[in-house]
Amino acid sequence: MNLPNKITISRILLIPVFLILMLAPLDWGTIHYFNADIEVAHFAGAILFIIASVTDWIDGHLARKYNLVTNLGKFLDPLADKLLVSAALIVLVEMHLAPSWIVIVIISREFAVTGLRLILAGTGEVVAANMLGKIKTWAQIIAISALLLHNMPFSAINFPFADIMLWVALIFTVWSGWDYFYINRGIFKHSK
Repeated sequence: MNLPNKITISRILLIPVFLILMLAPLDWGTIHYFNADIEVAHFAGAILFIIASVTDWIDGHLARKYNLVTNLGKFLDPLADKLLVSAALIVLVEMHLAPSWIVIVIISREFAVTGLRLILAGTGEVVAANMLGKIKTWAQIIAISALLLHNMPFSAINFPFADIMLWVALIFTVWSGWDYFYINRGIFKHSK
């Protein structure tokens, strides 16, 4: 197994640790920083989410730079991304930091695009992430990170950066999903 795939698997293995930090009743104290209160365990979970999210860029970069792209990596990388983002979004609903309807729309889009990719793969086509998809991914990561950090450091100036980024992520999620289906709409005309 090559290094990019090991990094991808490590991202998947970090998800249960993230969930424990965010959801287990760990009383490590509270941080009061930038006019916001956040539990130490939640702060650690937020940092872990950010680190795990950055590994997505690292494994992709290494795979392309050193020609280490494999079928296993093509399968695991988007799976790891969707598992991490979905877990974080569900945690945000549990913590009352994100509306459930937005999370449902975002996760539904991920399932729909994954289904489309499976249909296309059956015809021999591989759908690479386009620029809208990449913007969507980073908007989601920034929004989730800001929400997990209770809007730090923007809480100090009462600027709702985290909420705004969640709306930006929602817009790019819907837009990029529509774009994938529009570009590949012909697949449905040829299916029986």
